[in-house]
Amino acid sequence: MAPIEETWKALFSSLKYAKNFSGSVCFRHAVLSPLGYETALFKGLSENINCHGAFAHDLWQNPDDLKTARLSEFGEMIRAAFGFPVGRDRILKPGSGRNILFVRREDYLAHPRHGGKVESRLSNEQEVFDALKNWASNYLECKINLVNGLFAHMPMKEQVRAIQDASVIIGAHGAGLTHIISARPETVILEIISSHFRRPHFALISQWKGLEYHAINLDGSYADPRVVLDQLNNIVKGLGC
Repeated sequence: MAPIEETWKALFSSLKYAKNFSGSVCFRHAVLSPLGYETALFKGLSENINCHGAFAHDLWQNPDDLKTARLSEFGEMIRAAFGFPVGRDRILKPGSGRNILFVRREDYLAHPRHGGKVESRLSNEQEVFDALKNWASNYLECKINLVNGLFAHMPMKEQVRAIQDASVIIGAHGAGLTHIISARPETVILEIISSHFRRPHFALISQWKGLEYHAINLDGSYADPRVVLDQLNNIVKGLGC
């Protein structure tokens, strides 16, 4: 079963694909989602959307028309659907350390409008991962667990588990970072952005969830591991580690 099908089955009590209908169907209610380039995420390229995320309980106590809990609530819905706790606070077990999740992105064949070429959002991904692994094993201030987020080879439940257990999520711009919608409120996001894929999607998701967000904008698709480690060092120190 494909991960997306796992998600549909976890979220909804029943599931039927339109391709399996044998004839005409009349729906009492229907929700039609806009095409990708017409969504608020994409419109953010040229429009200022003044909205910030907050935890639902905080908004209930202190209402604010410029804040929303909708993305946080949806993330909690996903975690609950897979049987994970939805409480706000992450409880760290003594000696467990901090999880740094590196979301991996496998190269894929581009859409024909891009010439059908293999696209790479981070050309030296393995080099960056190896540098992170070496840094984590030698970090002395606290225990760091570097998680290898090979989402393309993980069941959806394990993907959600990796997200909810992460203190910091690092990754190149790509679909795998959409999972940050299920991240806990105190999670920090570090996005590595190729100059060929400058999009606001994950900055906006972070903003609308109230997550701390950082970006490394590349000149091309090569990331200097030293720059990544410098950013990560500052983030981890900010977490009190």
